[in-house]
Amino acid sequence: MTTHNEPTDLRVVTDALRFPEGPVALPDGSVLVVEIAGQALSRVWPDGGVEVVAELWGGPNGAAMGPDGWCYVCNSGGWLYTTEANGWRRPTGQAEAAGWIERVHPASGRVERLYDRCGDLELQSPNDLVFDRHGGFYFTDHTKRRPRQMGMGSIFYAQPDGSGIVEAVSGLVSANGVGLSADERTLFVAETLTRRIWAFDLVAPGAIAAQPWPSPNGGRLVAGLPDNNLLDSLAIDAAGNICVASFNNCGIWEISPDGATRRFVGFDDYYATNIAFGGPDLRTAFVTLSSTGRLVAFQWPRPGQPLNFLNKPAATGAPL
Repeated sequence: MTTHNEPTDLRVVTDALRFPEGPVALPDGSVLVVEIAGQALSRVWPDGGVEVVAELWGGPNGAAMGPDGWCYVCNSGGWLYTTEANGWRRPTGQAEAAGWIERVHPASGRVERLYDRCGDLELQSPNDLVFDRHGGFYFTDHTKRRPRQMGMGSIFYAQPDGSGIVEAVSGLVSANGVGLSADERTLFVAETLTRRIWAFDLVAPGAIAAQPWPSPNGGRLVAGLPDNNLLDSLAIDAAGNICVASFNNCGIWEISPDGATRRFVGFDDYYATNIAFGGPDLRTAFVTLSSTGRLVAFQWPRPGQPLNFLNKPAATGAPL
């Protein structure tokens, strides 16, 4: 493992965001982000200007472009925050409100709520999402953590028009980041508190081939990180590496699909919450540093993996 400090070419795009997450690097050079504490979906322009696309109640947490040109958002229901003496913000707990899935039209700012339950199971704290080539999306439910109790997390698979949702995986501990391999046969998921990366073998959209006991959730363990590397959201690069954000020990971990090779890029912040790849060659890494309200950019060693309905040549999403 090689540990790095902040990249030498680090560029602060803006420092005016209110606990940002869920970056979506658009082809026009702008970046959509959710502002969890600011309760908004915002667009950051290359010159650092910030434009609120839509005000969102609760706690917008993860974002992705769908096949219809709308931006889909995991809403956790909200978080509680404190500000430290140095001015950095950090969450101290979750709001009581249960979460939901919503979508935002980027041009008009129109907001539509799609899901707040799966059958009889109420969603608790949706966190991150990824679209497959079929147009459905996987999303994690982090669930609620209370002073003396914590729910078990899930992965759901849902249709973008609100017509159907199923629970694909249960039994996760603080499920957070989610991503697909290039061939879409593997779903990667990060657990925050356990500091683990899991891989789930997909046999159909929304269906896994579960690993037998002693797997606690049907997945294969890819990596378990040491020390204070609490894991957040993730993206996949062109080599198939899992690029996952961590906080407390703030940075981005690059982990090979088999977990054997690991590299760490560190930042001066409490919370690195997510990474997205953009630019003409998808080699620009955009990272949300949430405690300081920054969106930063720097060059990644290789391109990011193209995302469905955003920068794949066959994408069918409506232009922004």
